[in-house]
Amino acid sequence: MNVEIPLVDIHSSCGRITRIEGGPGFRRHLACLGIRVNKKICRVTVQPFRGPMVVEVDGKQIAIGRGMCRRIFVEVER
Repeated sequence: MNVEIPLVDIHSSCGRITRIEGGPGFRRHLACLGIRVNKKICRVTVQPFRGPMVVEVDGKQIAIGRGMCRRIFVEVER
């Protein structure tokens, strides 16, 4: 059974991006980083003290703020 959750709440290692909430500028910024719908994304680390999450997309590691991660939805298998 697949469940859609925000990227910030992902506890398993990987998932597939199902949707991105936000305006065209936000989506364009993420697209420049390689974060698009239907891409596989993996959580690498979560920095302490409400710091950014480090994720891996297409073999690249990217640090993303938690506010941005709340607007990226990922489908994970449970």
